[in-house]
Amino acid sequence: MLRRVVPPLKPLLAVGTPPHGRSTLPFTGHNLLQHQLRLSPIKPPLTGSRLLCTSQDLTIKKCVPCNAGELRAMTEEAASEFMSKVPGWKLENEGGTLKLNRSWKVKSFTKGLDFFQAVAEVAEAEGHHPDLHLVGWNNVKIDIWTHAVGGLTENDFILAAKINMLDLQHLLRRKATVV
Repeated sequence: MLRRVVPPLKPLLAVGTPPHGRSTLPFTGHNLLQHQLRLSPIKPPLTGSRLLCTSQDLTIKKCVPCNAGELRAMTEEAASEFMSKVPGWKLENEGGTLKLNRSWKVKSFTKGLDFFQAVAEVAEAEGHHPDLHLVGWNNVKIDIWTHAVGGLTENDFILAAKINMLDLQHLLRRKATVV
């Protein structure tokens, strides 16, 4: 039985991630998967690993460069299948362009800027940059889509999953409890 051990995001990003998100980690393909999942080196390489993709799997993946030429925008049906892997995000069709979006209320204007700084660090490490909006003084909204293909790719879901892993609770307003 394999037991998943996923390292915290912050240390993973801090090691081997130069500017502009191009990883220098000494892992590739099966080696990276083996390292992340702590698989025995005597087991054969996994094939079809995307068939068992969970939100945790997305957080160990790396965004691929948009200029790879292989990226194509997802269909709405394909994007809908990925939505369960990024809880809290909404699928939006804006004039024929599919996007992920999510909103939060922060404690203050400066907490909103701190929120964006935390997101920016992840985005920069991935080399995939969302649209960040600070509306009013305490409403933050993030739109994620791959501009180069005019829609959603797996990169967008990878980034959303990694944003979900961030510890941002100290920046957010507390919801009122109903008595």
